[in-house]
Amino acid sequence: MFPNDIKFLVVDDFATMRKIIKKVLNELGYTNVEEADDGKNALPMLQAAATSGQPFGFVISDWNMPGMTGIDLLKACKADANLKNLPFMLVTAESEQKHILEAAKAGVSDYVVKPFNAATLKAKMERVYQRHSAAPAAKAS
Repeated sequence: MFPNDIKFLVVDDFATMRKIIKKVLNELGYTNVEEADDGKNALPMLQAAATSGQPFGFVISDWNMPGMTGIDLLKACKADANLKNLPFMLVTAESEQKHILEAAKAGVSDYVVKPFNAATLKAKMERVYQRHSAAPAAKAS
């Protein structure tokens, strides 16, 4: 699994959902968790952290948000050289095949369908970790 000091960004327009995800992450031993209420606020946070040398190590984002959706945030991250390898999980109430395909095409690491529990989130995170640790790491020097 990811190291305990990894920095998470939880992006959701619903404060209660951010709290729930943060609580689950805390229960899993992750305490370095920041929040954003939509993609428009999250993107500059991700970019600033990457250029400061203290990048986020994992993004968990809601799909449906005003301002900038989670899928648009994912696409913006994949288009940014500093963020393109960042593990990115979408949380969504959408389980339609077309949404799943769109997310896969955009490069999502995994997705969780609401409602979910701690065990589900942990299992998905473990899958993402295995995928990202198996992939050749493109480290910025």
